[in-house]
Amino acid sequence: MKQLLFITIVATALAGVPAAVPQANSQVSSSAVSSPVSADRGNDLENSRKARALLDQGIQALGGQAYLSIRDLEQEGRTYSFHHGQPTSNGVLFWRFVEFPDKERIEVTKQRDVAYLYTGDKGFEITFKGPHTVEKKDLEEYLRHRKFSLDTVLRTWANDPTVAFFYDGNALAGNLPAERITLINAKNEAVSLFFDIDTHLPIKKSYTWRDPVDKERNVEEEIFDNYRQVQNVMIAWGFTRYFNGDMQSQRFASSVHINQGLNPAMFDPNSGYDPNKVQGKR
Repeated sequence: MKQLLFITIVATALAGVPAAVPQANSQVSSSAVSSPVSADRGNDLENSRKARALLDQGIQALGGQAYLSIRDLEQEGRTYSFHHGQPTSNGVLFWRFVEFPDKERIEVTKQRDVAYLYTGDKGFEITFKGPHTVEKKDLEEYLRHRKFSLDTVLRTWANDPTVAFFYDGNALAGNLPAERITLINAKNEAVSLFFDIDTHLPIKKSYTWRDPVDKERNVEEEIFDNYRQVQNVMIAWGFTRYFNGDMQSQRFASSVHINQGLNPAMFDPNSGYDPNKVQGKR
């Protein structure tokens, strides 16, 4: 039972990390609140242009059109979960598959016999007993992570004419010097991106949201590192998430593939898909 609980925690931490872009009608019950950005700058067109230029520069650093044209992504590696900043185990092997715009499958354990599947606004846990829907709280957390993921911001927020851009100047992303911009959408939800001064790659993302139950404000931060080129696209092979200042999860990829074509059965919770028996496409 403890092992299954740990696997559930790890898989929840994995889900919703960058590479999943939601459809426009995805619903998130938690409400985000904006970062402390001065409203007066909304009329500063030069400031907005500078922020937009930095974001475009970041997209080009990631690969430009090659990055924006990613159809699917596969990752394999090891992930770690933390409690109050302390590791809870020696890590768990994972296999992660993403098909844009809104499908994601995560397999864990050496046997790959536990999977978490998200398609649209639905989520399933699949074991030897078959599929069953994930808990409402876990699904809401996943949808929130997906809504504010780096890929969603760079692909969806960036093209939304109602989103305001603000250049915040120099900042630190961990111990690295960076430039920061903030984007605020029509719902007054805000997300800040930090770009490496030398490479212009995005190395940190942060956003704030208010819990609908206890009304407390929470801050989530994500660090992207160890970028490597995969088929003309720069991919972060290292990922760390912080929740209210405490490290929550880490992921280290050992292999990454893009645009390989994925078996549609892996995204159908009732297909009986078995990753250890499927031949042909990954």
